[in-house]
Amino acid sequence: MSSTSTSTPVRRVPAERRADRVDALVEATIAELRANGYDGLTVRNAARRAGVAAATAYTYFASKDHLVAEVFWRRLQMLEPASVDGRHRQRTRVANALRELALLIADEPELAAASTTAILAQDPDVQRLRNRIGAAFSDHLASALGDDADPAVLRALNLALAGALLQAGMGYFSYADLADRMDEVAGLLVGGATP
Repeated sequence: MSSTSTSTPVRRVPAERRADRVDALVEATIAELRANGYDGLTVRNAARRAGVAAATAYTYFASKDHLVAEVFWRRLQMLEPASVDGRHRQRTRVANALRELALLIADEPELAAASTTAILAQDPDVQRLRNRIGAAFSDHLASALGDDADPAVLRALNLALAGALLQAGMGYFSYADLADRMDEVAGLLVGGATP
């Protein structure tokens, strides 16, 4: 008698149902952040709000940092690609791309503040998302700069954006001010008059 004939098949959750649960957890996380901030957020509370068992939530998200990073990544994916319209000057395209990123972040200040902490976590799941987020920022800026852009300018823009996000997260200025700060950076790094 073979052991495979007596073994019970593994029960799998359909991908559609899994996606629905993750979507519910993501939306519940936003609501929890608005109500309680990062310090009050737990995976368990987000699960309760989403109508998902806590044990199930933990199968998808190892920690609240992982959950917050996923929410931030999903918000970033909603951003339209940067304009590569050759009719606009490089300075204008870069300023617009930075403003789009800044406004996306400023629209969800509780998520932005939570992300400042969560994205820095050493959790391997967060690290993978952090790499995706960084690549998405860089790709957005690279598109705006155009194919003939100086790689050093792209690196400087990425450093400036990361530093500005960290400073806003530390309270040196508001997320609402982020767009104007990044416009100054675009002027310094790409040059030219204000778009």
